[in-house]
Amino acid sequence: MIFSRRDLKRLLGPLIVEQILAVLVGMVDVVMVAAVGEAAVSGVALVDSISMLVIQLLAALATGGAVVCSQYIGKQRPDQACRAAGQLILIAAGASMVFTVIALAGNRNLLRLVFGKTEDAVMDNAATYFWLTALSYPFLALYNSVAALFRSMGNSRVSMEASMVMNGINVVGNAICIYGLHMGVEGVAIPTLISRMFAAMLMLHLVRRPEHVIRVTSLAQLKPERYMIKKILAVGVPSGLENGMFQFGKLALQRLVATLGTASIAGFAVASNLVTLEYLTGTALGLGLITIVGQCVGAGEAEQARTYTKQLLMVNYGILAVVCSILIFGRGPIVGIYNLSEEASQMAQNLIFAHSCAMIIWPPAFTMPNTLRAGLDARFTMMVSVFSMWVFRIGFAYLFVAIWHMGVMGIWYAMFIDWAFRLVLFSWRFHGFTARVRRV
Repeated sequence: MIFSRRDLKRLLGPLIVEQILAVLVGMVDVVMVAAVGEAAVSGVALVDSISMLVIQLLAALATGGAVVCSQYIGKQRPDQACRAAGQLILIAAGASMVFTVIALAGNRNLLRLVFGKTEDAVMDNAATYFWLTALSYPFLALYNSVAALFRSMGNSRVSMEASMVMNGINVVGNAICIYGLHMGVEGVAIPTLISRMFAAMLMLHLVRRPEHVIRVTSLAQLKPERYMIKKILAVGVPSGLENGMFQFGKLALQRLVATLGTASIAGFAVASNLVTLEYLTGTALGLGLITIVGQCVGAGEAEQARTYTKQLLMVNYGILAVVCSILIFGRGPIVGIYNLSEEASQMAQNLIFAHSCAMIIWPPAFTMPNTLRAGLDARFTMMVSVFSMWVFRIGFAYLFVAIWHMGVMGIWYAMFIDWAFRLVLFSWRFHGFTARVRRV
């Protein structure tokens, strides 16, 4: 077998820690922003929904590069992997600069286009935060790209440690700027910019070291190579469209929730925040599958890729059983931390219970597709995901809520239908994986 049990632990352990860290830091950031005022919280929330779209698009490009590099490593072609690494950095830098220019030029007008009319105080905070955050997109793109390269080598510890440093700078910077210097929304944005700049420079320094299988040591590697760029975009573009449509769909559902009243909005927000804990392991294992399956496919061992996928799905289910049980049986006290009204609290608890039970169908629907992407089947996963998102999750949500008046729970019933559809299609596709897999 290409990966021993020790290799898997070394790859997957840091990925899980990194995902947990990202969620915890996000929660701390929300608490700190709240000290600035409601207008700041609202402004940051608006911009974050746009930034998340940009982050997902950049992550899709990184996924494309990771797949190509992993396959070349599996084929014992480190020279080609290094060439692909340079092209990934070139593409990511170029795309992120485009996003930055659009955000800086559009700024307030773009915010109004997306969110419509908002209070002046909220818009002022959002515009300031958006301007500073947009400056960080190129650095975030470089960090994500190099982190993906290290994961391709099976070395996720580097990206975990860099993430710790980046998030540490962000949290300490927020504390100093908000509590010490009593800054406004700038006190949230500036540490984010600085932390991403530092993380990007650190990762670019590390990837130059000669001991790494994949390294970028000269500007010559950044010279455009049409063939290699096409290989990366063959995975990155479908994944980007898939992620982009997913984010647009979430915005559409958020608007639907907003029509259901304060209690529904609050209950849905708290439940959505808490159930992210159930996604952490699957997300981390999915990132690991890009490397594992990519190297197996590159080595011509598609059957091993299937075996590893099944093993990691079982790991996902084992951890999910623990996390979901904790949320089901402890949902009352956990939701109580948020000091919601009785109606909103009960709604949040009901949502958590339903979501935790439905997670039994989530891993094949969301973790397993990374195996298909690593086998250069990203176009299929894109078509299924986009269709299912808009037809089932959004279509049924409006049917359940706007027509059948099932309340906020109807939104999650529609989401579960979306999950079930993905499970069926992706399981069928995975069954014929060895016959359809392609190599770079």
